[in-house]
Amino acid sequence: MANTRPNIILIITDQQRYDTVGGLGYDYMNTPHLDQLIREGVTFSDCHVTAASCAPARASLFKGYYPHTTGILKNADSWQRSWIELLNHAGYHCTNIGKMHTWPFETPLGFHERYVVENKDRYLEGRYYFDEWDKALRFRGLVKQQRESYRKRTDYKERLGAFEWELPEDAHPDHFVGDMAVWWLDHFPRSDPLFLQIGFPGPHPPYDPIPRYTTEYLDRELPLLEVTPEELMNQPPPFQQMRKHNTEVDHDSVVHQLDPSPEQRHRQRAYYLANVTMIDEKLGQILEALKRNGYLENSIVIFTSDHGDCLTDHGHSQKWTMYDQITRVPLIVWSESRFKGGRVVDRLCQQMDLGPTLLELAEIPIPTTLEAISLLPVLENTSLALRDVVFAEQAQDGILAGTRFMTMVRNKRWKLVHFLDAPYGQLFDLQNDPDEIHNLWEDAVAMPVRQEMLAVLREWRIRSQLHTADWCQDWR
Repeated sequence: MANTRPNIILIITDQQRYDTVGGLGYDYMNTPHLDQLIREGVTFSDCHVTAASCAPARASLFKGYYPHTTGILKNADSWQRSWIELLNHAGYHCTNIGKMHTWPFETPLGFHERYVVENKDRYLEGRYYFDEWDKALRFRGLVKQQRESYRKRTDYKERLGAFEWELPEDAHPDHFVGDMAVWWLDHFPRSDPLFLQIGFPGPHPPYDPIPRYTTEYLDRELPLLEVTPEELMNQPPPFQQMRKHNTEVDHDSVVHQLDPSPEQRHRQRAYYLANVTMIDEKLGQILEALKRNGYLENSIVIFTSDHGDCLTDHGHSQKWTMYDQITRVPLIVWSESRFKGGRVVDRLCQQMDLGPTLLELAEIPIPTTLEAISLLPVLENTSLALRDVVFAEQAQDGILAGTRFMTMVRNKRWKLVHFLDAPYGQLFDLQNDPDEIHNLWEDAVAMPVRQEMLAVLREWRIRSQLHTADWCQDWR
């Protein structure tokens, strides 16, 4: 059995938008290794996460349930169980290198071993938790670049979180994680079957890539979505409140600006994209390490991210909204021996659908209460149907303070964002307004669509509670 089951390599970046990969059609990007995975693998071009921030999105992915089912609704909510336990019990050796964003950080989660590397800035939870990267810096006599050091800069509030990396290159957390993954593959005894999760902390802010990666992007014209007063005026009150809050509180070393200059926006975007190219380079080294250690012939390599980043598009900083810049993420599945490459699945899918997919590939029975569905039939035949609609959720936290709960429902043409106990919301015609600029919530012509999407949302929540009742009872 161990000889037929695939090794599973799951690579997750943090806060990486869909439009950051050259092979996905964005020619301003330099991502040769991701482009190779796309040419040789299966790409899901309309994959959406289930939450607008790290912990609930990741918990949903590693459990196979929506956030309202898991009860993990925001960052710092505790989560300690996952389907990785099923891989462990079935004989997989399970290793985590890098970020998972569990809380507590070192929760076993089903892993045999964890080498945890979290965000550079940690204020909400575990501020004085010292991860593998902290320990390595201390051993070398280096002081970590983070919020305290950036706050000393006279231009701190003007940088939008974009700073130069000043420590040695191999001390950068994304280099550190990539190098540790290569080291582990080269030195840990061969283990079949293997589940290896590699979590890069970037391109999550601070946006501080190694300077040699930034030059090409600083010199390049980059797409910046125009932000108009009309769009901002028509955004729901919680989003308007959050915009102001993010100018007053420096989350992750980012001081947001209500009206940043084109130069500020371009620099932030350039630094962010440079960080993606850094990670791509490390991806290439990881693939080489898998090959030379004999894993690649029988492996499935998956690349994705936990959510995106507005990067001042729509006038917003980071996440906590339901624009496609946040919910739509790259998802690439590569397996030379199992799936024909160079194919694109353009149907909607939820990122959490990876869970039952990997269980099925590992020949493990899929729990019947999962809300995620296996992608394996579509990986084998991209013409098959998948999801007609996707959902995402976000609870009130210290940043999105103006609503108790926010829910998105989206099909191929329409997106609706619902705010609990509120008369306002968002409704976008994605066919005629793909940039999500014109809010049709109060538009009389679109009112039937609004009612229809709200009905879909209602039926989904009712069906979800009924479908997961046994799981919820067992896990109390």
